Formats: sequence, structure tokens, C-alpha cells
Amino acid sequence: MGEFEDSARRALRGCRGRSHLLHARRYPSLTLNLLLTPIVLLLLFVYIFGDVMSAGIGGGDRSAYIAYLVPGLLLMTIGSSTIGTAVSVSTDMTEGIMARFRTMAIHRGSALIGHVISSVLQSLASVVLVGAVAVAIGFRSTDATALEWLAAFGLVALFALALTWIAVGMGMASPNAEAASNNALPLIVLPLISSAFVPADAMPGWFRPIAEYQPFTPAIETLRGLLLGTEIGHNGWLAVAWCLALAALGYFWSKAQFNRDPR
Repeated sequence: MGEFEDSARRALRGCRGRSHLLHARRYPSLTLNLLLTPIVLLLLFVYIFGDVMSAGIGGGDRSAYIAYLVPGLLLMTIGSSTIGTAVSVSTDMTEGIMARFRTMAIHRGSALIGHVISSVLQSLASVVLVGAVAVAIGFRSTDATALEWLAAFGLVALFALALTWIAVGMGMASPNAEAASNNALPLIVLPLISSAFVPADAMPGWFRPIAEYQPFTPAIETLRGLLLGTEIGHNGWLAVAWCLALAALGYFWSKAQFNRDPR
């Protein structure tokens, strides 16, 4: 039985990898849009709005705004990438792939865990790509130490894990791929109303709580502090708490749906 379970696990990993490749081929426009959206926003806000938006961070030139903008765009990239995860999971549910996994002699959570690992790696690869574009247009993090870079990578990976589990739950709760794409849109909208583009202090008083009391803002401020040497304050533990809470919520939500879904 142990040998059969090992072979089943290897087959599962192969199926998950092929499933992601087939999903990318089936929805090339979605994959391209999710990848290009953060890059387009980066170029737009730097070269079109950069001089104006820099006033929102207390003045400075365009290079100062690039430094301010990039940490938020990196986390927004994760939010964009996880929409593809929700669509892919929903497609697997409607086409019966998840039902087939239930009949295999493997741990019931292996199908979901394999999906999450693959999606997190894809999100990290997208972050690296956006980061490379940011460096090409002038972003620098000369003050960050090796320990701070390691902490920044850990935060990005933990944030990707948390949003991926939420996206998996959204995908399993959606009746089809189109609904999954729509249900996951808050993962793109939330960073737009966070401190990614301007500080929360510069926002209208009635809107400020919306930006402050959501998961993206503390994560962005923590990443910004690690990369640029700015004050992190209480945002560090808030970001970790948000990540752990979202990851746990997404995991138990996805597991419950996987165990009871009749499809």
C-alpha cells in the first residue's frame, strides 16, 4: 500500500503540473492579463503620474516615488496571480478532476496542497518578474541588510500562501471559471484602496479606515520598511497575524468544501 500511495502522490504532482500548463494554454489572455496588470500599473504610475503622486508622499522626485510604489506593487502581483488559481481550481472541480483525486489512495488534502504549492511558486515567480522590471526602471534597496531581505522574502512567501488558500476556497465555492474570476476580484481591488500608491494619512478621513483595516496595508508597510528602512511599527505583527488568519481560514474553508462537494 505504501508503494502504491507513493506512486499515486507522484502521479498527483504530475497531474497538478500539467493542469496548470493546460489552464495557461486554455486561458492565455487571462494568464497574460494577470501577469501584465502589475507591470502596466508600475509603468503608468511611475512615468505618467509619478511627479504628481510624489506629492502624496511629502514631495520628492520620481525615484522617491518608485521606491515607495514598488513594495505595494509586489504584493498586488500576488493578488493578481491568485485569481488564476481560483479559476484553475474551479475548472478542476467542474471537470471532475478533484472527484478523481478523491478515489485515489492518497491523503485527502494532497490535491489541495499540491495546487497551493504550485500556485505559490507561480506567484513568487511573478513577483520576481515585476521586481526585475522595477529594478530596470530605477528601484533600489541599498539600505536593506541580508537579514532584512530574508525577512522580506519570508513575508512575500507567507502572504502568497495566505492569498492562495483564500483563492482556492473561492475557486471551490464557484460554480464555474467565470464566477471564480469574478469572486476573486477583491484580491486586486483591495491593494488599490490600500497604502500601495499613497500613504493612508493622505487619504480623506472617511476613507482612511478602509485602507488601514485590511490585510494589504500592514503587509505593504512591513515590506516597505524592510526594503527601504522606514518605520515598521506595529505593522509587522499585524501583517503576520493577517497572513496566518487568512491561511487558516482558506485552508479549513477549502478542506470543508472538498470533503462535501458532490461534483
